[in-house]
Amino acid sequence: MELQLILAMFSFALVTSVTPGPNNLMLLASGANFGFKRTIPHMLGIGCGMILLLFVTLLGLGEVFVRLPVAQLTLKVVGVLYLLWLAWKIASAPVAETRDHAQSAAVSTAQPMRWWQAAAFQFVNPKAWMMALGAVSSFTLNGEQYWLSGLALMSVFFLVNLPSISLWAGFGVVIQQFLSSTRRKRQFNIIMGLLTAATVWMIVGV
Repeated sequence: MELQLILAMFSFALVTSVTPGPNNLMLLASGANFGFKRTIPHMLGIGCGMILLLFVTLLGLGEVFVRLPVAQLTLKVVGVLYLLWLAWKIASAPVAETRDHAQSAAVSTAQPMRWWQAAAFQFVNPKAWMMALGAVSSFTLNGEQYWLSGLALMSVFFLVNLPSISLWAGFGVVIQQFLSSTRRKRQFNIIMGLLTAATVWMIVGV
C-alpha cells in the first residue's frame, strides 16, 4: 500500500475521532464528574467498540444497514432511545457538597460508564457507523489487498482514536476545577445532558 493511503487513513481517523459527537460529549461529562483515571475504562471501551465495528463492517454487516430500510429504522429508533436515556442519566446525575451526607452517599455510588457498555454503545452510535462505513468504503482496496488494507485501517484507528478522545476527558478534568459549587455542577450536568440529547439530530438526519 502507498504511504499516501496510510496518511489519508490517519487524517480521516483523526478528524472523525476528535470532533464532537455522543462519545466525546459523554467523555467530557465523565472527566468533569469522575476524573480522568476513572474515565479510562470508558475510553478503552470506545476504542474497542470502534475496532469491532470496523471489523464487522469489513465482513459486510454495514451493507445490511445500507440495503435494508427496516434495519436502518431499527438502528435509528434504538439509537434515539438509548441516547435520550444517557442524556437523562447525565442531566440527573447526583451532585452534592461534602456536608450533605445523604447526597454525598448517592454521589459515591455513581459510576462512570464501564468499558463493555461503551463498546456496545458504538453499535447504536450514528457517528460511529458513519465513521466505519465511510472509512471502509473510502480506504479499502479491491481484490487480494482488501483485508490487508482493512487491517491497516483498524490499526490506524487503534493508534489515533484513544489519544484523540482522551483530549475530551482531559478537558472535562480542566472544567472540573471551575465546578466549585453544587449549583455549578448541576448546571453543567444539565447542559451536558441537553447537548447529548441534541445529538439525536445526527440520527434523524442519517
